Amino acid sequence: MYEPLLIKHTNRAIGLRVLGLGPNLTPVNGIRKLQELLKANTSWAHQRCKKDIKKMISKSNIVVSAWDNKKMIGFGRATTDEIYRATLWDIVVDKNYQRLGIGGKIINLIINDKNLIQVEKIYIMTTQCEKFYIKMGFQKEGRQNLMVLKKSNF
Repeated sequence: MYEPLLIKHTNRAIGLRVLGLGPNLTPVNGIRKLQELLKANTSWAHQRCKKDIKKMISKSNIVVSAWDNKKMIGFGRATTDEIYRATLWDIVVDKNYQRLGIGGKIINLIINDKNLIQVEKIYIMTTQCEKFYIKMGFQKEGRQNLMVLKKSNF
């Protein structure tokens, strides 16, 4: 089975966010590579700009990236209050690397992070990968409704 290099970045991923570091702390223009990964492999994040991606990462408690040499092939992040709730965000695996277990490894690194040890509930929202998340142990929540307030100031 293929083994990518998974990196659990330091809190707020300063090396990736500020210096563009990838595998072995090598400068690889990591934000551009993340932007390319999102653009090529999502319908919901393909228009994110580098400035906003940097801010997004700076507000994330846990950031994980997956690499094939100097190519970013996977990504995921989480935000949390470290006691009651955490939410997984932007779990993405390059289409050419899917079904190799990379997404599961990204999620496991995140949910087993020391910042999530005491968290009661971990949330994930998905439009197309419900079966994958169920396989990872997530359950559909029937007692809550997802509600969205779209701000028009963008």
